[in-house]
Amino acid sequence: MEQQDLNKRLLLALALSFFVFVGYSYFFPVKELMPEKTAETKVTETQRQTPSVTTSENAAPAVASTNAINTAPVQKALPSIATIQSTNFIMTIDEFGRIAQMELLEKKYQNEDGENLKMLDVSAVKPLEVRFSDVALNAEAFKTPYVNEGAKTVDVSTHTQTLTLTQTLSSVTITKKITVKPTGEYEVTIETSVDTPYFITPGHRPMADSSRYMLVRGALVKGADNIITTIEDGDAEGYEKFKNAKIASAFDRYVASMFFDFNKGLNVSVLKEANGDPLIFVQGAQNLNLHAYIGTKDHEVLKSINPELTDAIEFGFFSFLSKPFYKVLLWIHSHIGNWGWAIIFFTLLVKLVLFPLSYKGMMSMQKMKDLAPKMKEMKEKYKGDPAKMNAQMMEMYKKHGANPMGGCLPMILQIPIFFALYRVLLNAVELEGAPWILWIHNLAQMDPYYVLPILMGASMWFQQRITPSNFTDPLQEKIFKFFPLLMTVFFVSFPAGLVLYWLVNNLFTIAQQYFINHMYAKHKAAAVLAHQK
Repeated sequence: MEQQDLNKRLLLALALSFFVFVGYSYFFPVKELMPEKTAETKVTETQRQTPSVTTSENAAPAVASTNAINTAPVQKALPSIATIQSTNFIMTIDEFGRIAQMELLEKKYQNEDGENLKMLDVSAVKPLEVRFSDVALNAEAFKTPYVNEGAKTVDVSTHTQTLTLTQTLSSVTITKKITVKPTGEYEVTIETSVDTPYFITPGHRPMADSSRYMLVRGALVKGADNIITTIEDGDAEGYEKFKNAKIASAFDRYVASMFFDFNKGLNVSVLKEANGDPLIFVQGAQNLNLHAYIGTKDHEVLKSINPELTDAIEFGFFSFLSKPFYKVLLWIHSHIGNWGWAIIFFTLLVKLVLFPLSYKGMMSMQKMKDLAPKMKEMKEKYKGDPAKMNAQMMEMYKKHGANPMGGCLPMILQIPIFFALYRVLLNAVELEGAPWILWIHNLAQMDPYYVLPILMGASMWFQQRITPSNFTDPLQEKIFKFFPLLMTVFFVSFPAGLVLYWLVNNLFTIAQQYFINHMYAKHKAAAVLAHQK
């Protein structure tokens, strides 16, 4: 196969990969992500697994076992026994000693109707739910409410406050102390009157976002070996276990409910729910002390608690690129103070880093354009002898310093960069409610007037007009002519921050192309002058 055909086919494959990666997940979501809002969500009672337990101190962490199946209660709204208020949130504790709801009060998280964001789904397993390995004791526990020994309303806006909850069962008394800080960080101390095997969960992942984008949602565990394991919704096996894990997080797009212990670690077991979603449980002890956090995955907030906790901000498959990009964006923003301009400066930085390769690639494309007539002649001359034709073409490329794959290399690098930044701009909570200019009041939401996507499509069209091409396949040429229109349609509903990146990237590429065209014209003129001499 000819090298120039390989180049064009690779470009076509890269273009199609964009639509497969981004488009399919948007237009064909696997399942509904948010339940309908009702006064009280009713669900049928189902059986849920409770991890089996080992009592040896050095034993492996507990793991789900079909021999230890308990019936959990119907997950629904229950009477509240305590309300914890802070400047930015309201936390509600129900009669089973669980966090029934976490309501975020910041205006930027409100929906179109001005309602505050409520992180937790009323029909899902809730944070701080305790389950006993003893089936009878477990059934009794879900019929016996906790007693709040203090005030029903606690204000933590300025300082830490502690709730003390007690549950008295036939064979054991449980004392659960919840110490909450203004940031959403809290500490849980559980004491049992006798040593009884049990587990506690940070709950099913928050259900705080209904967008159809390809997001990462589910469970995240950072092990004692510092390896981060992400189990996305629908992918749980039901036997995952981690000994002395540092972080166990149930997370959504912008928010998370997590336990962490960077000293002794946590014995974590991941259960598989009926729909394949992961459900984290941590092995309990007679005297258990848990560090925890529930709220947004804000980098600065998590860093203030413990810098290692920022590892709970996950971007999926492209994390190896997304995480450094995220840190660079945070650094730029710390100096500029506006996320829109931070994205623009980041784009400029990427273009500068890739410029040497882009320069070579664009110069190669110019040479390939000039060689197109000779290539056509060779095809006609050697059409009965493909091997000789390829040999002659390779000799011609070598003579003129052209690389048929050179023009594709910048595109190959741009694709993973785009996908990595796509993950960052979709998952970074800092962009939620972040304004840029005039009509762009939220970079995490679509452009309400479609200005950015239209400009982006126009810039792609203009970029094609000034970029050398040597298509010989009419179908491939038509696909790429319609590519700007297709991209515009896709990007209409994308977050403004992502569209802004692509638009600015196109504008910088256009500037690069004009510069290359000018430099190549000078190169050709110098070559002609040298030949005349």
